[in-house]
Amino acid sequence: MNPFQLLKTSPRSKARLGKITTAHGEIPTPIFMPVGTAASVKAVTPRDLKEMEAKIILANTYHLYLRPGTPLIAKAGGIHRFMNWNGPVLTDSGGFQVWSLKELRKIKENGVEFRSHIDGSKHFFSPESVMKAQREIGADIIMAFDECTPFPSTPKEAEHSLNFTLRWTKEALEYLQKNPPLHGYDQHFFGIIQGGMHKNLRQLAIERITELNPDGYALGGLSVGEPTDVMYDIADFCTDFMPKDHARYVMGVGTPWNLLELIQRGVDMCDCVMPSRNARNGMLFTSQGVLHYKAGRYSQITDEAPDPECDCYTCRNFSKGYLRHLHQSGEILAMTLSTIHNLHFYLKLMEQARNHISADTFEPWAAEQIIKLQQQVP
Repeated sequence: MNPFQLLKTSPRSKARLGKITTAHGEIPTPIFMPVGTAASVKAVTPRDLKEMEAKIILANTYHLYLRPGTPLIAKAGGIHRFMNWNGPVLTDSGGFQVWSLKELRKIKENGVEFRSHIDGSKHFFSPESVMKAQREIGADIIMAFDECTPFPSTPKEAEHSLNFTLRWTKEALEYLQKNPPLHGYDQHFFGIIQGGMHKNLRQLAIERITELNPDGYALGGLSVGEPTDVMYDIADFCTDFMPKDHARYVMGVGTPWNLLELIQRGVDMCDCVMPSRNARNGMLFTSQGVLHYKAGRYSQITDEAPDPECDCYTCRNFSKGYLRHLHQSGEILAMTLSTIHNLHFYLKLMEQARNHISADTFEPWAAEQIIKLQQQVP
């Protein structure tokens, strides 16, 4: 069953308003998904995520397969019970992580042989084994096992890579049809569109994946080193061919302005480690631009919130000077407070985007935001 309902398309662009229905709740779109790679969004608690109104979080099959092992998660009753998160969860198949191992993996016709980045032990991912792992994890949305096409790649290299993804997607679906969910609720299967930066291959991928009728579509192989304008162009091209009545997900992207650009091009879902990772390293995204809160110029500013226009827990209670003090002191609280702000900021930006799409004011608002968000806070 298609979990996505398209509610509205902007008259000025391809920006869309919709919702995804899962066993653990409805997800309004456009949406950003905080990344909880190992069944934990770094530095924050599930309570924090609920307070910032996160609608769905992402976990990663590769990491959970290695540690603690997906059978243990199944024994706990699935990932929702394991991590005490009762909202929707999406699991990435691990294809990108295996691709990033480079010297530790070997791609074969029936899957990928790789060595663990933790202890060097040898493992093998096939379309079937990845689906089995995601059945055990029990995420609401599960992803096909794909081969992430590197950048740059020649048309021949990209086509060779794409053929793996197309065949593996078909084999993954065949496994799911024979092996029902384990935890008493439906899981929605998304196919991944690859093809590098070659539009003819991307179009071919969409046509072939559409024939399999997955529950949703993801654009993989973006933000892997290509220029930003190329990423936008490929996403814009692909959404012209992707089914309008299914969710569209761009994997692993990006900055707040990236998200607004992609929404204008017809994208519904995004995820990225950037808000949490950058927060832990001293960077906040704010309504006034990018704030490097560890800078010495903020050491004496004790009467100004990191983002005066933000209503998150951090900005309601703490100052730029306090955040800098925590960072300089190596206090873990710096990571928690900064991550709360960045994730809240991303989620609030998506809420504002939905409201503006609903009001037919998205494009002028987004144009203003894209410029403002990239500025450096003095």
